[in-house]
Amino acid sequence: MNDIVTQALTAIGSGGLVGFTLGLIGGGGSILATPLLLYVVGISQPHIAIGTGALAVSVNAYANFVGHARKGHVWWRCAFVFAATGTVGALAGSTLGKAFDGQKLLFLFGLLMLVVAGLMLRPRTAIVSNVVKTDGLTCWKTAAVAIAAGAASGFFGIGGGFLIVPGLMLATGMPMINAVGSSLLAVGTFGLATAINYAASDLIDWAIAAEFISGGVIGGFGGMLLATRLSTRRNLLNRIFAVLIIGVAFYVLYKSSAAILPLW
Repeated sequence: MNDIVTQALTAIGSGGLVGFTLGLIGGGGSILATPLLLYVVGISQPHIAIGTGALAVSVNAYANFVGHARKGHVWWRCAFVFAATGTVGALAGSTLGKAFDGQKLLFLFGLLMLVVAGLMLRPRTAIVSNVVKTDGLTCWKTAAVAIAAGAASGFFGIGGGFLIVPGLMLATGMPMINAVGSSLLAVGTFGLATAINYAASDLIDWAIAAEFISGGVIGGFGGMLLATRLSTRRNLLNRIFAVLIIGVAFYVLYKSSAAILPLW
């Protein structure tokens, strides 16, 4: 009984940390979901951690999407095209991920975390462009980027906002705030597609997912409240979080390296 209570509390706390990070700095926070589920909550199988994390990320993304939609930050046509087209990539990526050895998948996940941290540490330059009409060509460009982003999201069971936001900006020329708002529909849909695929193989722990999500909702609310006060320090927060990701990435690489060593 104590073990169940402890696991529930760690799941709520871990979800709260991910939600708080997402609310505070935005994209990139969900990449901590799988390591937390594995090494803090105690899920033993990597694929169950990925499936459970994908479901939690999906719910949190949809919740944040509603807030952005109410503020008019969503370019609906491109958001729907990106989400619908990228879902094909997410289903393909998650199917491949399920067939991949769990420890080897974690090792690649650790490498991905280092890439995400590097992107967060890189100085951001504004993408300056004229207003782009959401015509057919723009949506086809958006769809091409969506396939790649969806495949990566499905394969690793992550939200993929760090890929989707710049992809939308480059494909459509939309401002960052609109890219962030529009991306959340894709993040939620990719996560949902991945979760459904993993659920079909019984690779989701539903109880832990519910606890993780409840913590994420509470943490996300707190993160958004603090974000308004620390908006001028956003770059500093990104760098601090990137350093945290690097530390977690090396731990993931260390724990999963046994699966890779025989290949060297």
